[in-house]
Amino acid sequence: MSVFLFILRFVCLSGIGFLGLTSMAYAQSSENSDLAKQLANPVANLISVPIQLNYDSGYGSEDGDKTFINAQPVIPISLNEDWNLISRTILPLVHQNDINGNSGTDTGLGDTVQSLFISPVEPTSGGLIWGVGPALLLPTATNDALGKDQWGAGPTAVGLFSHGGWTYGALANHIWSGDDGSVASETNATFFQPFLNYTTPDAWSFVLNTETTYDWEAEQWSVPVNGLVTKLISIGDQKISVGGGVRYWAESPDAGPDGWGIRLQLTFLFPK
Repeated sequence: MSVFLFILRFVCLSGIGFLGLTSMAYAQSSENSDLAKQLANPVANLISVPIQLNYDSGYGSEDGDKTFINAQPVIPISLNEDWNLISRTILPLVHQNDINGNSGTDTGLGDTVQSLFISPVEPTSGGLIWGVGPALLLPTATNDALGKDQWGAGPTAVGLFSHGGWTYGALANHIWSGDDGSVASETNATFFQPFLNYTTPDAWSFVLNTETTYDWEAEQWSVPVNGLVTKLISIGDQKISVGGGVRYWAESPDAGPDGWGIRLQLTFLFPK
């Protein structure tokens, strides 16, 4: 009888332990899914550091190629209980080969785009999440082949909705250069990024977007369409989103990239 009671007690305790571990795993999965959905929001109250590797080819007459790694830290700053200031930085490290005919190889930093969004802490009554502010072009390129050596500025805005696993909206900016020079070298460009994300309960995200730019001086479109899959995981206490996908250049300048490209992404999250 005592052996039977011991076995019964062991089974009960094991069952309770299993249920506890299952509950913890579910809670962690739910937390990861919530964080993955926040990553789809450009003005989320979440510190993140995306590192994005891109590869494109088909440049110019020599079929040149470009590889660039974008470091894109996002830092929210609480202004008061109702408003946040969101800092979004894009700093590219570029390696390119023959992108302007037989132009050789260049490696170094490109120009930085710094955006600042004033955004309400809570969505509107209709569920709109939004932010507005300035976008700045900073001449951080290490040589002339990697940037325009110009200061620039203009407005930026983002608006989106989030329902269940779906997040959809658009981000846009327009930047004018602040330097005098030839028309060919001036910056006068509109950037428009509509996006659609779906995040599953186990923190898989499926992303479709375009990163369209229209150059008003050259009267040229650049329209890459990106399709990505990412997964948010935990390594110890560190939350990380990993993934990648492809892009197709639906439209590009005559000397620009052509066909298919690749994107890989690694994002470190630092929840408050």
